[in-house]
Amino acid sequence: MLSYTFGCGQLPLRPHQQQYTDGPDRLVSNETQTLRTPEGPAAASDDPGFSPEEWDRIQQAVRWAEPDREISNASVCTSAAYSTFIINNFKEKYTVGEEVLATIIAKDFTGTPKRYGGDFFQAKAYSDKLKASVFGEVLDHHNGTYTAQFKLPWAGPVTLAVRLIHSSEAVHVLTQRRRTDSDRIYFLNYFLGASRQHGGAKVEEVVECNVKWPGVVLPSSPRGRCEYYDAHTGLTWQCHKPPTLTCQDRVFHSEGGFRKRTTALEEVLMDSQHVNRWLTGDSRLISVTATNSSTVVSEPCKPGLPTPVPAGFYLNDVWTSFVCATRHFTVPDIAPCLRDKHIYIMGDSTIRQWFLYLNEAVPTLNRVNLHTNIQTGPLMAVDLQNNIVMHFRTHGLPLRCGKISAATLHYMSSEIDGLAGGPHTVVVFNLCAHLTNYPLTYYAYRVWLLRRSVVALLKRAPGTKVIIKTANTGYNKKHPYGSDWLTMQVDRILREGFRDVGVYIVDVWQMTACHYFEDDLHPAPLIVQNEVDILLSFICPH
Repeated sequence: MLSYTFGCGQLPLRPHQQQYTDGPDRLVSNETQTLRTPEGPAAASDDPGFSPEEWDRIQQAVRWAEPDREISNASVCTSAAYSTFIINNFKEKYTVGEEVLATIIAKDFTGTPKRYGGDFFQAKAYSDKLKASVFGEVLDHHNGTYTAQFKLPWAGPVTLAVRLIHSSEAVHVLTQRRRTDSDRIYFLNYFLGASRQHGGAKVEEVVECNVKWPGVVLPSSPRGRCEYYDAHTGLTWQCHKPPTLTCQDRVFHSEGGFRKRTTALEEVLMDSQHVNRWLTGDSRLISVTATNSSTVVSEPCKPGLPTPVPAGFYLNDVWTSFVCATRHFTVPDIAPCLRDKHIYIMGDSTIRQWFLYLNEAVPTLNRVNLHTNIQTGPLMAVDLQNNIVMHFRTHGLPLRCGKISAATLHYMSSEIDGLAGGPHTVVVFNLCAHLTNYPLTYYAYRVWLLRRSVVALLKRAPGTKVIIKTANTGYNKKHPYGSDWLTMQVDRILREGFRDVGVYIVDVWQMTACHYFEDDLHPAPLIVQNEVDILLSFICPH
């Protein structure tokens, strides 16, 4: 069970500014202002961010069963080879819209049934012949058995499939590593300037950096630290002080590397025999016949709609939504939908795929050469004929990437606070993969900052469309540095944080989890096209 204390300060809205700590004890600044030691976001104000009720709801959303004993031998862990599933109350014929339940029975590597829950299973119903699939919901009974629930949305053959992403023992490892080992991913920053110790010669000095947050450790350095405190968000980025240059000489940022601290047993729990394995289960073919009633959703797309399970299904590789009446856009349809729109896309590389897809799909939408890295941006495309302007910007620090200018790394909440908004403005963002290794309190605080900014934007400009892309599955290597389970946890926080705010949610978790393509953190173009269809349906619901 997760147990965190959490406090989010109500931070003052002020012009963007940064303070720098030069060495361990002295603050300097590039602006005239009162200098103080940043005490962290919880100390910025006495006003809380998430209310106690909201935080309790978030904790409930991420709560996960764990082993009820110490694990010293991998043989007692859940085995996909021995675990199985059985269709409940199988019958010869089903009709479209019916549900099928299957019982998953978890067993360890000796074939012994498990007596506690916490395994991370993913389930789907599919038809290779029809290129059809739908996400199945898995319910943990906390006794070694699980129920997988499937809706049957198409007529024709259906097969059920279940795979073990992580055993409950491996989930426990991920949980512990996130709590105690958040610095296992680290970053490098590059300082450029004239070194007094080298006769004024220009030098580049590279140091380790990371988020400053309780539980995130920056290894000690005899030179002290540079701290970059963002007064608008209350967030602080910290680096080792460079050998001869000053904190103000920071110019570039890049990913650093990974620290391997897992034990031998933990390595076994994360190896290919234990993760991401399909179960051998009930192979009976389900036959589904058509019915006169329709499963097509007719409700217009509008903000604030809940995301059901399933959220939709593929048939002939085309996604049909159960959220609202989405439609499928041909290339000639896209430009008229986006006409007179100013579109801000912010987040990671999976949402950058949307920018690139739209850029390529609309012949008149031309990318402006901003002389930036296409992997990290910022990027911009303009269509003068249809009066479309489209931007892409990353979500800011922390960001795993090649060497880029640190000045381009803006926090999304600050960017949103700088928008006037209005009926011609569309804001699209996600926040996921680069933050999964940090304490959940850090991620929740980042979500709260975004919610605060979105609420303010919708208050001053109610006609603005705000669309959130959820996390997607796709880690083809499930390990302590990146895992669908870690992703799922932060995705739940994101959804809870924006409950009842009046935004659109594009649920790509289910779309990527149930497709027949191999796992890929960057989904194939076919999946991206279906995702963008939902995005465009939200922008142009009629």
